[in-house]
This record gives sequence, C-alpha cells and structure tokens, in this order.
Amino acid sequence: MRFVRWAAYLAIALIVAVWAAAWLRPGLFGTLTGALQAPGAVSVGGPFRLTDHTGTAVTEASFRGRFMLVYFGYTFCPDVCPTELQTVATALDQLGPDAAKIVPLFITVDPERDTVTALSEYVTLFDKRLIGLTGTPEQISAVTRAYRVYYAKATPKDSSTYLMDHSSFLYLMGPDGGFRALYRQGMSPDDLAKALRARLAG
Repeated sequence: MRFVRWAAYLAIALIVAVWAAAWLRPGLFGTLTGALQAPGAVSVGGPFRLTDHTGTAVTEASFRGRFMLVYFGYTFCPDVCPTELQTVATALDQLGPDAAKIVPLFITVDPERDTVTALSEYVTLFDKRLIGLTGTPEQISAVTRAYRVYYAKATPKDSSTYLMDHSSFLYLMGPDGGFRALYRQGMSPDDLAKALRARLAG
C-alpha cells in the first residue's frame, strides 16, 4: 500500500511539473486548448458519468460552455475538504458576476457513504452553486483515474470507522472540457480568485 501511495504521489508531482513547464513555456508541449498532454501521453480529465446531489445523471458534457472547478474529497473528511470547499465558495463570491462562468464540482472518493442524500446535505453547507457528484465504485474509479487522483481507505488504530486518504488539488477545466490549471491545497481565497479571474480573462 505504501508503494502504491508513493507512486500515486509521484504521478501527481509529474502532472504539476508538466503543467508548470507548459505555463512557463507554452510552446513546449503544444497549446493548452485541450487537455494538457504530457510526454508519454499523460493527460488530465476526460469523460465521466456520475449522479449529482439532486439525483440527476450527468456527464462532463452537462457542463460544456462553462469552466469546471473540480475538487475530489468526501463528506466525512475532518479538515482538508471543508477548508478547500470554503476557499472555493469565498473565491467565487469575490468574482462577483463572473462566478457564473464557473461550475464548482465536488466529486466524492467515498461512494460507499456519500449517497445522493448525504451529498445534498453536505454541499449546501458551503455554497448553493456547489454541485456534489457520486456514483458507483466503478464510476468513481474511472473519474479518479482520468484526473490522476489518489485515494484509499485508511482505518485509524482502535477505530471502527475509516477515513479516506486522498490527494487534494483543484482542477480547472475549460468550457471545452480541456485541462486549464491545477491549484494546490492551501491557496487563500484571494489568491484563488485572482488566478481564476486571470483565466476567465484569458
């Protein structure tokens, strides 16, 4: 398990490095009009079929024409997930009317517990614009592979319940579904809003 975890972290680090290189030298790996293609055909994002927190079946095409700001987490997350979602909500508030160009998505990595009802109760705690997405374990596995997300069950010692160990990034996908940017955990709402505003303007 430790080897798998570190392998996943290394894959994520590679994505970050490639994105940074492409940002600093746009011609290095081609344009950013579609999903970022790294050496070895590494890409970020892609098709998915999930269910939103209202019980409606959706795909990535359901959000075409708007930017998608995607975060992977779970409702039982004790700290990182609520912090990041609050950052997203605050950043969207700072964007004002431009926030309508972005749809924030919260995709669970814990489909066993994160039912439609659980997600509905959770996402409304943060922002009415936030859309929670769940699915079968197979559907979640497919979308996490597409976005290069690491996740695994972790049961603390002497505990009867489990937590989910997972990577924590915000993915910005363009109106065409192509990868645009990757934002690290811990960004302030001000910095995130500034970064999103620059992308919207571009």
